[in-house]
Amino acid sequence: MSLFSAVEMAPRDPILGLNEQFNADSNPNKVNLGVGVYFDDNGKLPLLQCVQAAEKTMMDKPTARGYLPIDGIVAYDNAVKGLVFGTDSEPVTSGRVATVQAIGGTGGLKIGADFLKKLNPAAKVLISDPSWENHRALFTNAGFEVGTYAYFDAAANGGKGGVNFEGYLASLNAAAAGTVVVLHACCHNPTGYDITPEQWDQVIAVVKAKNLTPFLDMAYQGFGYGISEDGAVIAKFVAAGLNFFVSTSFSKSFSLYGERVGGLSVLCKDKEEAGRVLSQLKIVIRTNYSNPPTHGGAVVAAVLNNPELRALWEKELGEMRVRIKAMRQKLVDGLKAAGVKQDMSFITTQIGMFSYSGLSKDQMVRLRSEFGVYGTDTGRMCVAALNSKNIDYVCAAIAKVI
Repeated sequence: MSLFSAVEMAPRDPILGLNEQFNADSNPNKVNLGVGVYFDDNGKLPLLQCVQAAEKTMMDKPTARGYLPIDGIVAYDNAVKGLVFGTDSEPVTSGRVATVQAIGGTGGLKIGADFLKKLNPAAKVLISDPSWENHRALFTNAGFEVGTYAYFDAAANGGKGGVNFEGYLASLNAAAAGTVVVLHACCHNPTGYDITPEQWDQVIAVVKAKNLTPFLDMAYQGFGYGISEDGAVIAKFVAAGLNFFVSTSFSKSFSLYGERVGGLSVLCKDKEEAGRVLSQLKIVIRTNYSNPPTHGGAVVAAVLNNPELRALWEKELGEMRVRIKAMRQKLVDGLKAAGVKQDMSFITTQIGMFSYSGLSKDQMVRLRSEFGVYGTDTGRMCVAALNSKNIDYVCAAIAKVI
């Protein structure tokens, strides 16, 4: 009898499993709207000019590849602090932010989850309903009981969908003290519906009053309205006097998906406390993967710490953001032209890389099986994968299944 005889086959990842189906599909017109990746108008993954410039400089002055510190490249960690909190902000200048380089945004979430399990093992975790599904899996595998707080309501806005904000606040008010609340800082995944600044004020007030632990996931900074606009919620949490976690990802904003470049920042009471927290985060890292890889972090640090490259990055990120918004409008216009009678304009009120299309599971299955258009069973589609070459085909396919 084999040691592994009792091992069960794990279910395929709901997102990456779609990739496998897509790759095996022989339909010449197939379109992958399942995975959260930005493609340009030619359907290609962009290699940003700022990244190429940073890599050229690095290649012109090659260095040995020794082990990094456990918490990563100092210049990288400092750049992350500046991007998330503001370079001249009080949290940064006072030294009360503990930041570590992580293996993608997912790695940042995992480091935080493992640290929180040691810090408050009896706590429960709440994620939005719906949320990025890996939020549930990640905190569950860290040993937490994971529940949900109300977020999306398909019946809101006359059946067009939106945030159930009353239910959202009610869920938070019902949570026990110490509950970890995973919040999408901007560009909510999967719905594309964000709450307003005024609603954030109300959420923060409840989090503070109920003594909840906020964990903000900021994977899409710059894809909503702009870098500072999308990060404005961080300043609100700082102003409220809260301690909180922020995971950061540069996969999308730098188009460095395969480099796995992310981070975790923890805002503490003071510099001394931040030092103690950092020491514990380093233990989590050391006993997991020891220290992070060099290349991606070095590229991001080089860009963010060079004024010219930083300006070029912001320009390129802005162009990606504008193209996504343009594709939202073309999707709405194209669906109307394809004969869809219902009002689909809600797609343009959503923000970020994704759209909650309102299509049912059966309709999404038909899109895949009959037309080779891939999105998740929940109706989520990656608008950033649409382009001028595939938009008409996608609209015609959707029109046939609605």
